[in-house]
Amino acid sequence: MKNSAGLMSIQDPASLRLTWYKSPATILIIKKIYDENIIRPFLEIITYLVQERHMIVYVEASILQEEILCQYDDFDQIKSKLHTFEGMEDLTDRIDFIVCLGGDGTLLHASGLFQTSVPPVLSFHLGSLGFLTPFEFSDNYKNILSAVLQGNAKLSLRSRLKCVFTKVDSDLSRIPVKHLDAASKLSQSFMVLNEVVIDRGPSPYLCNVDLYIEGRYVTSVQGDGLIISTPTGSTAYAVSAGASMVHPSVPAIMLTPICPHSLSFRPVIVPAGVEIKIMVSPEARSTAWVSFDGRNRCELVHGELLRVTTAIYPVPCICRDDQISDWFDCLSTCMHWNVRHRQKPFIGIGMTPSSSTSSLVSHNSSFSDSNHVDC
Repeated sequence: MKNSAGLMSIQDPASLRLTWYKSPATILIIKKIYDENIIRPFLEIITYLVQERHMIVYVEASILQEEILCQYDDFDQIKSKLHTFEGMEDLTDRIDFIVCLGGDGTLLHASGLFQTSVPPVLSFHLGSLGFLTPFEFSDNYKNILSAVLQGNAKLSLRSRLKCVFTKVDSDLSRIPVKHLDAASKLSQSFMVLNEVVIDRGPSPYLCNVDLYIEGRYVTSVQGDGLIISTPTGSTAYAVSAGASMVHPSVPAIMLTPICPHSLSFRPVIVPAGVEIKIMVSPEARSTAWVSFDGRNRCELVHGELLRVTTAIYPVPCICRDDQISDWFDCLSTCMHWNVRHRQKPFIGIGMTPSSSTSSLVSHNSSFSDSNHVDC
């Protein structure tokens, strides 16, 4: 979209707001597993949504079998009113809204359940780090839910990566990955919110894979592996490997080598939407292994292509304040970004900070003048 001056206009992040075209009726609750501290918040929120808000609540079928949860009388009373689903069952047309109770992994799991359009996600911080979960459950969760259900909320669209495996010489390898869908009879296809990691797996040899961008050979990655991440994933594994931290609203893909066998191989950022291809180099001594958001680990063998591009289906996350404030707050609280003791000013006997600064400037000026030589 162009403005009157003929220049590209940049959307204000604060302008993204949640708008319901109809009142949400069905809600999916995703909770962290193996954590007894989540049980009470989980029971409170499903009871509130079912009995007070009269909403249809979905949970994973495995939740109903949790031994710890079944010990609670509150759960027995409301268990029959919950709807369930199993595995990768298609939920696209059934869910209006998602609530996550846990940590960042809970949101990653929720993202993986939707291979196409994703409903708005509200994440409560009940896990370990909480970089992607800005809301505190103790901050009156009922008021937070009510505001969101009324459409009073700001959004952050977190891009995802579409990852597809094809054979090097197959007909599918000549079709742009963005045009491939489930009807293409693909052997494997994944959506990731954080990153795709290509590594050497159990092999003692270097990971040796060829990197192509938009069909052009770029380089061979020789080292422990390569991280292909979204801006959301730039603050995950990628930042530990030396990548820059990129705001989720920036349209980009990060390529970060893992312990490269070259001192000059630095992380790079490429435009969102380009198609990236990874294949095991003909000279490679072993295969490579691939994981998607830390899961679904599988082998990349000779003759196969891993194709990655920006998906057309982002994850709309509810903001606590706004996109900018939430992100920098998380950098400070979760990563202690740029936290250090403040440098002390020059303060001597009979000197104030302003006078010491003036004295220093005056001293430097005198020093410069005394050493100046006319040419």
